Amino acid sequence: MSESYSRDEVYTETLKYFNGDTLATDVWINKYCLKRSSGEYLEQTPRDMHRRIAKELARIENNYPNPLSEEFIFYLLDEFRYIVPQGSPMAGIGNTEQLTSLSNCYLIGNDSDSYGGIIQAEEEMVQLMKRRGGVGLDLSHIRPGGSTVNNSAITSTGIVPFMERYSNGTREVAQDGRRGALMQTIHIKHPSAEEFINAKLDLKKVTGANISLKVTDEFMNAVVTNQPFKQTFPVDSTNPQIVKEVDAKQLWQKIIENNWKSAEPGVFFWDTVISESPADCYVDQGFKSVGTNPCGEIVLNIGGSCLLLVVNLFSYVENPFTPEALFNEEQFKDYVAVAYRLLDDIVDLELEKIDAIIEKIKTDPEPSAIKQTELNLWTNKIKRSLSLGRRIGLGVTAEADMLAALGYSYGSPEATDFSTRIHQILAQTALQTSLALAKERGPFSIFNYQQEANNPFLLRVLSEIDDPQAMHDWQTTGRRNIGMMTTS
Repeated sequence: MSESYSRDEVYTETLKYFNGDTLATDVWINKYCLKRSSGEYLEQTPRDMHRRIAKELARIENNYPNPLSEEFIFYLLDEFRYIVPQGSPMAGIGNTEQLTSLSNCYLIGNDSDSYGGIIQAEEEMVQLMKRRGGVGLDLSHIRPGGSTVNNSAITSTGIVPFMERYSNGTREVAQDGRRGALMQTIHIKHPSAEEFINAKLDLKKVTGANISLKVTDEFMNAVVTNQPFKQTFPVDSTNPQIVKEVDAKQLWQKIIENNWKSAEPGVFFWDTVISESPADCYVDQGFKSVGTNPCGEIVLNIGGSCLLLVVNLFSYVENPFTPEALFNEEQFKDYVAVAYRLLDDIVDLELEKIDAIIEKIKTDPEPSAIKQTELNLWTNKIKRSLSLGRRIGLGVTAEADMLAALGYSYGSPEATDFSTRIHQILAQTALQTSLALAKERGPFSIFNYQQEANNPFLLRVLSEIDDPQAMHDWQTTGRRNIGMMTTS
């Protein structure tokens, strides 16, 4: 039996680990420290957690050529120094006490705006949240208020009541010290977009979700030229049932005013998202981007999920806060490549977790009719999407700390230029590593060069890589992961 500790013992040692930082101590104990359901703690400090993670990652590494050692992986993780798995991977990797997913975020939903479709989406949402994941849900398919329906209601209640429904469901789901996380989105072409924009002016409404708009180039051009903008339902229909003309500039002003009042709604420039996304080259395989995760950094297909890990930029600054401060680009490149590789290992660990979740659902004593939605969700949506695409999300943290340590003023032209350089290195190294892993481990299963040959993001990054072999590798052996980064 593993040694166990009281909360007081864990708090005392972890407070020392964090040099007296009580907030960091409380967050780690409440969210990430391995514990039994009975309340006994099995880890005394984050160092134990990092050892647990390193051990599991090394196990997966040993399935592939040239494996990284457990000690090297631990070195990179220890003290949150160079590489930091995010949220669910920290809590779930090597956790045999609770059956949780390692994915940080999911997108769920369907194309039906019937009550059956709406309720099914809510069930999928809470089933994922109970496994620790944050969820995105697009509402653009729900008909506007006042639309005719074939039931006793006669007309539809519209978007806002369902926003509140999903929000309440999110607030009900416990995740060991926090509640669920939800992002609700709607397309700017939807006739109920303004109702969506105003939904959170009442600070007691939709308190369990973030909300954002999918804004198009057509809409922004109408704002700039002060032209009317046409909204339709269905949004993408060439023969819509509902057509509504709005003042684009006034609607944009409403978005700005509401964001100033309540920090929401957010905005996604959706045409750019779709054109830049490598995954959207595989719409025919189910990878059409529909919405995002709760924090908005990952755009996903329905059934899509993502595993997150960040590189701590501050740790690559040598002689910080001195005139001799410099950024170690070579070390950064080396460890970004390792971070990418470890994320690919986490895909394998997550597939193991998903299989365990599916097996548990099958053996639960509930009637099959009750388990049907959950089983279908994990088997035919989440597992299928992850198996086909092996999507990962590599990002960065401590960017402001890095700039300050180097003597840059945040937001200055010099700081912006330097950050641009760092993110270019990040993207180039991530793509080069994806190409190398595809040769070593194989590409994601539906990779097809012809389908993604004109993707502007991939072409731009490849053009910046000083290696003619990279283009050849892309064309012949492909990429390891359909989605690679949270930043570009």
